[in-house]
Amino acid sequence: MNDTHTVIKVGIADLNIVTAPDTIRTSGLGSCVGAVIYDLPKKIAGLAHIMLPNSTFAKQTQINAYKYADTAIDRLVEQLLDNGARQHALKAKLAGGAQMFQFLSSDTMRIGPRNVEAVQQKLTEHQISIVSLDVGGSCGRTIEFDPDTGKLKIRTVNKGEAVI
Repeated sequence: MNDTHTVIKVGIADLNIVTAPDTIRTSGLGSCVGAVIYDLPKKIAGLAHIMLPNSTFAKQTQINAYKYADTAIDRLVEQLLDNGARQHALKAKLAGGAQMFQFLSSDTMRIGPRNVEAVQQKLTEHQISIVSLDVGGSCGRTIEFDPDTGKLKIRTVNKGEAVI
């Protein structure tokens, strides 16, 4: 049996998809949200590293669609469906959305919680249920998803490792 697999890395404001036996990982989730959408029977998954909730406030004319919850989730679902995932089988797991700066209380600085809310809203629009999440707090996270098992491994700064 061949136990070799590749870890596909997703950068900040980026997304990608993977099929088993490969896994997919992103680091540096502070206020950003790592949104994993997957079709477990097909063993395919996608991960978006979302920085901001809404692209309508972007000042540039050419935006990075992977940077914003309102556009990245649409693109990720589209790529998954184009690669064999089935809409009715899609599920999601979320991590990140920390409030990294506790002394800032204005709504515009609540980037983490606003990112989580925006991702949840887009998933609802796509009728994708959230199976589990590890969001909030004030610590950064690294996550790795295995489309073979459906397990999301989360390493949290100063808190060790968990699996959801």
